[in-house]
Amino acid sequence: MMAVFSVGGLYWALPEALSPGPGWLALALAAPLSIANMILYRRSRHGLNQIVGYTVLSVITAAMIGALVLLILALLGHKESAPVLLRSAAALWISNILVFASWYWRLDAGGPNQRDLRGEHTEGAFLFPQMTLGDSAWMPGFVDYLFLAFNTSTAFSPTDVPVLSRWAKGMMMVQSTISLATLALLAARAVNIL
Repeated sequence: MMAVFSVGGLYWALPEALSPGPGWLALALAAPLSIANMILYRRSRHGLNQIVGYTVLSVITAAMIGALVLLILALLGHKESAPVLLRSAAALWISNILVFASWYWRLDAGGPNQRDLRGEHTEGAFLFPQMTLGDSAWMPGFVDYLFLAFNTSTAFSPTDVPVLSRWAKGMMMVQSTISLATLALLAARAVNIL
């Protein structure tokens, strides 16, 4: 939930010209859904929890992609100053990490509800190093998926976590492409400033 609020805050901080809709809109849509999601989880309404979770992530993913498109158009059109573009690109790069960490956490091995019900993590889309040590009590938490997403956005590939499923490979390709585009924009603008 903190990742969703962080992404909403990052969008709110974007200049209005680089935000798809009013800056507060993503946070205004995601915050109540996240709170409802937490309540559904505590009441063991796992089916609704999963649907609301997908909805929240879809909203913030659409906002991130919309903001990236606006950033690219602003860069090509020289509509914003260099500091504004650089801050916005950095915010979108961080958002990319948080959004995809949330997706991986929500989708891997049936999501957090299914992982909790099973009480173990022996199968999933990702092979975490702890899974190879034979510790069946170990289960990945959000930080494990955040680390995976950070590495994917930084190295454009998983570093210590092999990817086992096709959906995860596809999502990692999309995440790497968004990260590469954002970092390429940062580099291009930095070179242009020099």
